[in-house]
Amino acid sequence: MARLSGQFDPELQTYLVAHGTPPDAVLTDLAAETARLTGDRAQMQVPPEQGALLTLLASLVGAEFAVEVGTFTGYSTLCLARGLPAGGRLLTCDVSEEWTSIARRYWERAEVAERIDLRLAPALETLRALPPEPAVDLAFIDADKPGYVDYWEELVPRMRGGGLLIADNVLYHGGVVRPDAEGNAAAIRRFNEHVLADDRVEQVMLGIADGITLARRR
Repeated sequence: MARLSGQFDPELQTYLVAHGTPPDAVLTDLAAETARLTGDRAQMQVPPEQGALLTLLASLVGAEFAVEVGTFTGYSTLCLARGLPAGGRLLTCDVSEEWTSIARRYWERAEVAERIDLRLAPALETLRALPPEPAVDLAFIDADKPGYVDYWEELVPRMRGGGLLIADNVLYHGGVVRPDAEGNAAAIRRFNEHVLADDRVEQVMLGIADGITLARRR
């Protein structure tokens, strides 16, 4: 989702992106096409600095099997796939044929499509159908906010020791600090407390984009 509103002015944001690994032509074109979607849907795409971080994290973990909950138009999927080693696989979950049809075109163009297994079905169904053994190296949660706790509970037991879970939008535009938060902000607030109380992981919350949590499976 879009960066935390007001965190950086446009000049500083441009500087920040320019001093990390910049998006290439494929990612730039995908972001531009996504930005043309009607309504506020384009805000669901991760910003370029977060995409670069996802690629770096997947590479650092050496993720041979990764899971993504929430594909949208495939920017984060593409970034994660680029961080996988030879033979690595990424399972990504979504329910929209419309949005993921855009994603497929860019995965092909980026030559990472063979690493990606897209499942068009409710994510909980897909996750529950996975083997129960701890075989997931990296997981990225960026889907419907009320579902975060359920996704977490399906993923954590399937993470290998030292595996990395990443959750997006954990600041939810700053709304999580309000005890009277409602809707998605309230759901994320509940999720954050759930993660904090989970002794199966060690975690850190970062202020990049709209807030991300990194959690390492003990």
